[in-house]
Amino acid sequence: MSEGASQPVTVLIGRWKAGDESALKALLPLVYDELRRLAAHYLRGERSGHTLQSTALVNEAYLRLVGQKPGDISSRAHFIGVAAHLMREVLVDHARAHSAAKRDGGARVELRTEDHPLASQDVDVMALDEAMTHLAKFDPDLCRIVELRFFGGLSVEDSATVMGISPATVKREWAAARAWLSRQLGQDT
Repeated sequence: MSEGASQPVTVLIGRWKAGDESALKALLPLVYDELRRLAAHYLRGERSGHTLQSTALVNEAYLRLVGQKPGDISSRAHFIGVAAHLMREVLVDHARAHSAAKRDGGARVELRTEDHPLASQDVDVMALDEAMTHLAKFDPDLCRIVELRFFGGLSVEDSATVMGISPATVKREWAAARAWLSRQLGQDT
């Protein structure tokens, strides 16, 4: 991510934080393709027949973003991280609604690469969310790194920038979080 490419986003984030609601509307087109790719990545691992599409996932995350204050969002990477957290919430809510209608739970997500928190290829979305909620209670930073890396698709360097820590710390804590989540979900790493 080049600094020049993120400059307009940073300016719009600053305007949004200052109370300019139109800045968020202007910001969305600048990050929309990136958010849509991220949403498509999440949905690739969902069960067949999943009714939520990537555009709907991005739109639902945007609606949740509109409903909250900008907080301390300071950069493009940080904005993507927040959007990723909101997409996680949307997916979990969708999985819960589907599970309520279906006894077998059927809401699973495929996690394949080393950038994912788990080595398994098939993880229950609600179980992952529950494990991450538990992780956040005893180590919020580990949970945040999982959100940024897995749900946000951010690199180690971008995650380090958002967190205000070194890339080496992100790598170390990322490995610890993956191992902890694997144990919680009864999987081998």
